[in-house]
This record gives sequence, structure tokens and C-alpha cells, in this order.
Amino acid sequence: MAVVRPRRAGCLGSTTPDPPGRRRRGVVGTRRTPIRLGVLMGATLVAKDLAAGFGDHTLFSGLDLVVAPGDVVGLVGVNGAGKSTLLRLLAGRDTPDQGTVTLNPPTATVGHLPQEPERRAGETVRGFLARRTGVAAAQEALDSSVAALTDGVPGADDAYETALDRWLALGGADLPERAEETAAALGLGVGLDLPMTALSGGQAARAGMTSLLLSRYDVFLLDEPTNDLDLDGLDRLEEFVRGLRAPTVLVSHDREFLARTVTSVLELDLAQQQVRHYGGGYDAYLTERERVRRHARQDYEEYADTRDALLSRARTQRAWMEKGVKNARRKATDNDKIGRKFRSEATEKQAAKARQTERLIERLDVVEEPRKEWELQMSIAAAPRSGAVVATLRAAVLRRGSFTLGPVDLQIDWADRLAITGANGAGKSTLLAALLGRLEPESGAAALGSGVVVGEVDQARALFVGDLPLLEAFRRELPGPPPDEIRTLLAKFGLVAEHVFRSASSLSPGERTRAALALLQARGVNLLVLDEPTNHLDLPAIEQLESALDSYQGTLLLVTHDRRMLDAVRITRRIEVVDGVVGERAV
Repeated sequence: MAVVRPRRAGCLGSTTPDPPGRRRRGVVGTRRTPIRLGVLMGATLVAKDLAAGFGDHTLFSGLDLVVAPGDVVGLVGVNGAGKSTLLRLLAGRDTPDQGTVTLNPPTATVGHLPQEPERRAGETVRGFLARRTGVAAAQEALDSSVAALTDGVPGADDAYETALDRWLALGGADLPERAEETAAALGLGVGLDLPMTALSGGQAARAGMTSLLLSRYDVFLLDEPTNDLDLDGLDRLEEFVRGLRAPTVLVSHDREFLARTVTSVLELDLAQQQVRHYGGGYDAYLTERERVRRHARQDYEEYADTRDALLSRARTQRAWMEKGVKNARRKATDNDKIGRKFRSEATEKQAAKARQTERLIERLDVVEEPRKEWELQMSIAAAPRSGAVVATLRAAVLRRGSFTLGPVDLQIDWADRLAITGANGAGKSTLLAALLGRLEPESGAAALGSGVVVGEVDQARALFVGDLPLLEAFRRELPGPPPDEIRTLLAKFGLVAEHVFRSASSLSPGERTRAALALLQARGVNLLVLDEPTNHLDLPAIEQLESALDSYQGTLLLVTHDRRMLDAVRITRRIEVVDGVVGERAV
């Protein structure tokens, strides 16, 4: 047979043609967004009786799941419930404590895209895209099979056919062209030979999005794919996911994204140690979850009332029985045989009734009391109000590298509540840096008002990184309170003993976000700056944050692409940043 030798050019340089009659799968480029045509084979992912945990702590058990072509399963639960763990188990990257994960057919390819794409030193954007799409690994396998074929290794023919099919199925043949086209369509704005470590946060988000749109897996496992995406990126992601025929399981805390994409919801209920699969979309899940929880509480209360009533009856019957025995003993010398017989029969009847009641109690179907869920109870401490003018920019021109923002004329007054929106890379972070006095304008003027006390949750959660234990990192920012008081506060945010002595950088993104929110509650602020605060927060925490913002009385600068948060939080002004130009539009 003829041997096809793909060129070794970082995987993206291959020129291997499709064999005659072979159908290509996946993405066809357009100017708007790549559209996925669907997978060649109808893969199915099956999980049976899965269990996972760490140490003596169980995350979930008895988990059964079948994900068929066309299914998009939204995986929800509080932070720490095991969502990312479950995705790793489904991807075959970790081994479950119990149960199995199978693919049908076994040769189906699985794409597991974690929430924080690893940026490896020395890896180019081109190499990153090849790795994330699975083409890099497929290229290595293909190269090995070609070498074995050349050396005449027995069975090399079959290995080569398998490796070639996999490489072609993952899109290795035309990845270079598709990569350039898709990166340009998403506005990545950098050459694909640039190191990934040189990219800004917004550019890295676009690179991650590019890798997803280029992917041609048979099964998709997506962990927080919406993080750091702007509104245009969210639209593209929604279009991609809705167009998938491949079985898909995704984790997201973007409620609008879930409502627009998922066909069912799998809930990992950590408090109740239960796993529930709800049919229908996300909004249907919210309604059904509320009904299930209400009925669980009603069933327990009905059981508890019945049990208490029977226990009370049994106590009364035993008391009457004991009273009858005492009376019988007290009157034991009475020669009235009829009276003694009557008292004895009455006592035996009471004893029989007591035994009957106890049997009723034993036959009751025990209903466990629903466990009280941990809830984040958040408030934002207020400092004394600042002056009437909080911050101003006057004809300010701001420059970061080759990027220029402005000239900007903007005044923020006391109790203004601003939503700042715009695409990634448009200049939102530059605008915040200038308003907070961290970036001097190249021309014009910037000033922070008198009495302004800033509280900030930045996009990178930069206060809680590094090798310091979380407790010490927190005390560095808030040196006043004693350690025990700080630990109590952190515990209210779900950060307990196992967290406070770990290095801040070892915490999950969601845990670092909760630490930043705890800091806001601990020290008073009158200018609150939130840059993508919902990234990595679980859904109950997002709702608590929205509630805290509703009662906060100071000045607010909110940068978010969470569409439901923008609808839920009271806003008085809306600032839009587009390609370095700052404008204001009606709320």
C-alpha cells in the first residue's frame, strides 16, 4: 500500500489530502463564524454507577448518565460539588472510586476542554490550537505508525490506518487554513507563531475560543467555556453548541447561556448527597428543582408529624398501662375478684394498644430530613460617603503598548451605578485603571475624588495569588482583625480550615473569587469595582452577589458579560467601550 507521510510542521503544516471518497467532518469557515456540520459517527457516552471523592469525603455516588448524539447536558452544582471531577472522569483522565465510563464506539474521540487553558512556556498559538484540538497528539501517533510501517513492524498497517483515520477525523489535514481563518474571524489580532504566554487575558480567551471552534471531537466535555468571553464570543459559542450533533456535557455559571443551549440538566446536590437528572432546558430545571425541594420538605414534615403523633400516643398508652399496673398492685388485697379482673384486662388492653402503636412506628417509611444547604450570606460594608465627584477623566488619552484609548471625557458622581460593556480588548480594563489612578494619561487629566475608598474584585483575582497561605494573604490586605475573626469570616464564604492554610495560588478560581468577596464584606468601601465578578462563581453565589449589590448604597463600576446580571442589577448609567472609544448610551 502507498504510505502517506504527513509533513512534520507543528501539526498545522500538514498537507495530507483526504483519500478519495472520504467525508470530512466538522467546521466549514464563513466570515461570521465556523458552522459545525456534525460528526461522522453517532457516538454515545455512558456512565454507570460512578462514585468519586477525596479521603473520607464523598462528592457523588450512584451516578448514571447516558449522553447521546444531540444531547447537551448542563452540569450544575455549588463549587466543590465535583463538576470538574466528573468531567475528568468522563474524559478518562481520572479513575472513579466506583463505576465505569464507556464510549460507543470505543474509538470515538473525546474533547475535554478545562476551564483554565494551560499556557505552556515556549508553546505558540499555533501549537496551542493543535494541542487543544487533539491534532497534535494524533500527529504524534501518526508519525509513530509511519515509522513502524517503514521499519516493517508486524501490525503496523492496521495501526497506520487507525492513526490516519483519527488524524483526518480531528481535522489535521486542513487545520492550518481553518486556524488562520477562524482566528481572524474572532479578532485574535496576533500571529499564530506568537508565544501563548505573550497574550493578554482577552487574547488568550479568544485563542481558547478559536481552539473550540476548530475542534472536531465525537464527544465534547466543556468546563466553563463562557469565562472571559465577551458578548460576541458568547453568541458564537452558543451558535457552535446549538449546532453540535456530538454528545456534549458542559459546566457553566452563565445562566443565559445555559438557558439557550442545554437540553437537560444534571445536578450534583452536595448538601443532599444526591444526583438528579432533569429533562428539559435550564429554565424548566429551575422550576422542577423548586418543586422537588418543596415536596421533599413537605414529605419530611408529614412524616415527622405522623411519627411525633404516634410517639406521643405510645407514651400516653404506656403511661396509662403503668398507671393500671400500679392501681392493680395497690388494690391487690381487695377481695373483689371482678374488680381485679377488670383492672387486669384494662391494663392488658393498654399494653396491646401500646405495642400496636410501636409496630406502626416501626412500619413507617423513614423520610430523611433534607439537609440545610450552605448559603453564602453576603453584604458589602459601606465606608463613609465620598465627595460628590468620585472620579474624572478630562480629554485623557491613555496608552498601553500599541493600544490607545481616548481622548476620554468622563465624570463619575457619588452613587452612580455604571455598567461598562464592550468587546474583549476594546479598552475596559484600561479605562478602569485610569479611573482608579493606576494609569497616568499620556495627555489630559485624571483625578480620583476626595474620601474615595476603593473595593475591587479584578478579573485576575490578583490579591490572592502567590505562595502565601490564604489566611496570611487576607491579613496582608486587612491587618486589623485577629486570625480567628478572619477565619470565621472566610468560613461564611465556604473557605474553611482546609483552605485557609493552603497557598492562595493553589485555590480554585471560584475559591479565590469568594476570598475577594469576603474582603469586600470585611472592610468598608464607597467605590465598588467589579471586573467580571461572576467568572468561576457558582449559581447560588452569583444570586447572593446580585442581592448584595441591590442593597449597596455607594458608587458601583460593574464590568460583566453576564447578561442576566446586567438585567438583575440596578444600573443608572451604561458606558460602552468600542475600539478605544468611550461613549455613553441610555440605560
